[in-house]
Amino acid sequence: MSIRDSHGLTLSGADATSLEHYGRALHQFQCYIEDPVASVDAALARSPDFVMAHVLKAYLNLLGTEPQAIAVARESLAAAARCDGTAHERGHLEAVGHLVQGRWHQAGRVLEDVAVDHPRDIVALQSGHLVDFYTGNSRMLRDRIARALSAWSPDMPGYHAMLGMHAFGLEEAGDYARAESQGRKGVELEPRNGWAQHAVAHVLEMQSRQRDGIAWMRANPDAWSKDSFFQVHLWWHLALYHLELGEIDEVLALFDGPIHGARSPLALDMIDASALLWRLHLRGIGVGGRWQTVADGWMPFASAGNYVFNDVHAVMAFVGAGRQKAVDAVLAAQQAAMAGADDNAAFTREVGHPVTLALLAFGRGDYPETVSRLRAVREIAHRFGGSHAQRDVLDLTLIEAALRSGQAALATALCAERLENRPESPLSRQFVLRTQALRMAA
Repeated sequence: MSIRDSHGLTLSGADATSLEHYGRALHQFQCYIEDPVASVDAALARSPDFVMAHVLKAYLNLLGTEPQAIAVARESLAAAARCDGTAHERGHLEAVGHLVQGRWHQAGRVLEDVAVDHPRDIVALQSGHLVDFYTGNSRMLRDRIARALSAWSPDMPGYHAMLGMHAFGLEEAGDYARAESQGRKGVELEPRNGWAQHAVAHVLEMQSRQRDGIAWMRANPDAWSKDSFFQVHLWWHLALYHLELGEIDEVLALFDGPIHGARSPLALDMIDASALLWRLHLRGIGVGGRWQTVADGWMPFASAGNYVFNDVHAVMAFVGAGRQKAVDAVLAAQQAAMAGADDNAAFTREVGHPVTLALLAFGRGDYPETVSRLRAVREIAHRFGGSHAQRDVLDLTLIEAALRSGQAALATALCAERLENRPESPLSRQFVLRTQALRMAA
């Protein structure tokens, strides 16, 4: 049995009822809301041989980088492989197989080919877009979606998601005006589209438009936060605006409330918790026992070694909480990862492990070593994933270490660079004042 979806794609093993559940799961995935896994499970309960439902379940488990979810994805892949599928669907099985084995780049290339042949395949486009994010491929974040846009129109289901993804790709490529326009259009079409909301938030962060950012996020928070599995990251963006403005009470209130109040055990949420506390730590702001609760959440990940971007943020928490044994577990896992054959071996070797060592050096007050290790990787840091806004913590750490180590010339150069790139940033101006004081004291 097969049926065609609203974009004309053949879905093997589906019927009208299971297609309805599957369509709901797709909408939830596109907006980052509710429980798409439950919806896809409902589709499979109705149609156990629904190939793309198995595929979507695999992607949903793989694209959160949760180590325990890989086994679930492997089961979904095996179930899909037992079903009769089209050549198009077999392309998805190949991509899932690469992801299960940690071959992110190969998965991204397969999904590229699938979308070239089927530009209305929103599953291939969104999954590929997230692969581009996890591999730091800013060009493909933009161009994977740009290639397919002409095959879409505003009246098609999921068009808002295309706009949101294109907006984020444009932002990561530095095309801020177009990114903001596309993101706002996406939100206008679907106010619950968390990815489009987030793309505009990134633009406003990169342009240091803090007041605009606060207004954007505060305008309709129910739309992007209600029953959303992306809400922590969006609240984190709001906190960054307040942090840049020096509104620390607001930052801590957001941390204690929607960012970490529920103690989410998900890696993506704990990344935001660690990153926010580390930024406060760099400013010399005490955070009380907050490091301990974040470190508690990271403990099950200490030996995972499946995605080094997670490792780096776990180590921030372990350094902040003074948990050397947990740090040692991460370092051992990284050694094992670097001996592997998957893409995380390169992510770890080229960027993640040196960054981890830089954070450890900063934690023990060895600021010259921090500077040395971060300078060695800052131009290639995109290779271990994340966004420009997320990786900015590395530049902030480098600048702070240069200032604290008394490297006046380097600190002056780095702060001048930041002021040039972010001339409206209050923090940029504070850094310049600190370099002036450093030179006067020399």
